[in-house]
Amino acid sequence: MEGSVPARLLRRRTRAPKPSPPMDPSLDTSESEGDCYGDTYCEECGSGEHDAELLLCDKCDRGFHLFCLRPILASVPKGSWFCPSCSLHSKPTTFPLVQTKIIDFFRIQRSSESTQKLSQDCKKRRKRTSSLVMSKKRRRLLPFNPSEDPVMRMKQMASLATALTATNTKFSNELTYVPGMAPKSANRAVIERGGMQVLSREDTETLNLCKSMIERGECPPLMVVFDPKEGFTVEADRFIRDLTIIAEYVGDVDYLENRENDDGDSMMTLITAADPSKSLVICPDKRSNIARFINGINNHTLEGKKKQNLKCVRFDVNGECRVLLIANRDIPKGERLYYDYNGYEHEYPTHHFV
Repeated sequence: MEGSVPARLLRRRTRAPKPSPPMDPSLDTSESEGDCYGDTYCEECGSGEHDAELLLCDKCDRGFHLFCLRPILASVPKGSWFCPSCSLHSKPTTFPLVQTKIIDFFRIQRSSESTQKLSQDCKKRRKRTSSLVMSKKRRRLLPFNPSEDPVMRMKQMASLATALTATNTKFSNELTYVPGMAPKSANRAVIERGGMQVLSREDTETLNLCKSMIERGECPPLMVVFDPKEGFTVEADRFIRDLTIIAEYVGDVDYLENRENDDGDSMMTLITAADPSKSLVICPDKRSNIARFINGINNHTLEGKKKQNLKCVRFDVNGECRVLLIANRDIPKGERLYYDYNGYEHEYPTHHFV
């Protein structure tokens, strides 16, 4: 599994250097070099360096490095930007805990037919779970176990709706193909450089079961919370067993070459083709699910390896590539979910991740 772990692209997680000692004024060449920021410095770290990433508040004119803000910004925002002190919207507005609104937001099935099918699938899932656990050595995947309490499931869905609404994102649990971007025919697992592991028939059935449960309002036992340092992040809302499917990483599919200079902060590798023009990425900035809010870490440190509890893996599912987040150990209730940003690619500098 480790040979096919993708990376999330363009995620800035660096920290500004310590303030430099005062320079001799006679040696200051900032004006001659066209330094438009002059004496502006970052309110957080005290440094005036990295002026290309020094953001000015449109109200108080104070400066902040993109990477010193919490949560960190991936790029200069389009339009007006206000610092934490001047912003009136530091915390997202909570989505109303109203059943009809949640059902409409997630387009949950309501028919009696789906209710009957849900009951049948639940019985099938309970029987299957036992055999999957017994055969763990064969690396079979497990379906997630939703919370039994319907009110708790509503709270979990409301937390996701809060994050999606705050980021102006529509809920989707499928890869989407938009005109002007990559077509569905471009998603061919066979073009993956070095090949791609095929998801077994049993595990494909488990994945389909997870997706059908979500369609009927049986969501994964996860809570999206807002952290002042990490932004939106995801916590386990009940015990999750090793090898459980947490979520599929979804969003709009596009060619990598169209997104190399994109300012998105959560793009995901879908296919790395031998021909770079055929490489694909998932862009969850307009349509996505809870996977977008699960944070990555620098797994090349002792702290990172200890925190990581998910694997991000690409599979060939019926000829197309799909990206799954899977528990790689037992996860207790209340623990935050993390996976390795870089995985096997080791291309993005992650040594200063939060």
